[in-house]
Amino acid sequence: MEPDFSPLDEFLGDDFDGYLISADGSDSNQLYLSGFDAPDPYTTLYTPDGIHLLVSTLEYGRAKKESRADTISRLADYDFRDKYTEYGPIAGKAETIAEFLADHDVTSVATPADFPLAIGDALREDGLSVEAETEDVLTKIRAVKTDEEIEHIRDAQESNEAAMRAAEDLIRAAAVADDGTLSYEGETLTSERVREEIEITLLRNGCALDETIVACGADAADPHDRGSGPLRADEAIIVDIFPRDKETKYNGDMTRTFVKGTPTPEIREWYDLTEAAFDAALDAIEAGATGADVHAAVCDVYEDAGENTLRADPTAETGFIHSTGHGVGLDVHELPSVSQADEELEAGHVITIEPGLYDPDIGGVRIEDLVVVTEDGYENLTDYPVELVLE
Repeated sequence: MEPDFSPLDEFLGDDFDGYLISADGSDSNQLYLSGFDAPDPYTTLYTPDGIHLLVSTLEYGRAKKESRADTISRLADYDFRDKYTEYGPIAGKAETIAEFLADHDVTSVATPADFPLAIGDALREDGLSVEAETEDVLTKIRAVKTDEEIEHIRDAQESNEAAMRAAEDLIRAAAVADDGTLSYEGETLTSERVREEIEITLLRNGCALDETIVACGADAADPHDRGSGPLRADEAIIVDIFPRDKETKYNGDMTRTFVKGTPTPEIREWYDLTEAAFDAALDAIEAGATGADVHAAVCDVYEDAGENTLRADPTAETGFIHSTGHGVGLDVHELPSVSQADEELEAGHVITIEPGLYDPDIGGVRIEDLVVVTEDGYENLTDYPVELVLE
């Protein structure tokens, strides 16, 4: 199922002839628009008449097979090497792109906000109109997922669940040493060891990730602390995994909080409260609601229980100190924001719901699922139990 680029046509209107991206395939807008992934920068031109690629000879054959482009040109078609020698790498590339644009009758382009400044300046010197747009037009299009994209995300989340199961099983199987640390097969069980198990499991399921979170005790009080060192009994362990499928490039995202042993009364209370906030957020989701509506449902639960939130105190360092969620797709953090930013939810948005509470004196608790917004609610793409205590 091809994306609907009609909103991009509407954006271009009479103001621009086309939309221009110069980036490698790690740029999600580039990957989405071109349908092609390459490790070196290449150029994609979108016009209402079609999608046109300008690639190296090295990537030409693969681009013909894999991209969604209507036409594919090579740098060599425009004597790029000669231009490189005569003008240098920046001006030479700009001269090449200018000729490529001329072949498609394009004299004015919109670009993403992060389009290379030097290339843009050189194109302007060649008489082209180049304007960076700040409306996030492509990321908004990307935010509404096709059925095929939702299946890609579902697959990534299933791999994520396998990795979470491996982490949980490792923690569950651990013994408690005399000093309160966890031990597995005679060795101290560390955050690093659990992360290794997660990464191996993800690789076996066709996924990879740059980072994951296995944070215990005070480390878990910082939502983005990756965690390090020995894991301990009776303390909350936050495991947050956000892998990317190596074939489709779509992400999953899930968090669970575990305690091996007996949680403190504070952690038990926080966990029950967070589960209630999590359920309230889910109840608030439907097309036409806003991210602010869903975020407010979480804040209401926490504030009614006397806990601090950033809504009540924007300088808070403990309590609920982040947004309720974010979009997930080709990027693990993308539109829409499920926060005080008042962005309307649409059917097809895939978002996380991840309330949590944090205090270095207590630790941290977070629960996170990945859901797709529907016209009258949501579909949960996560099929993993919410359970605190591991016997």
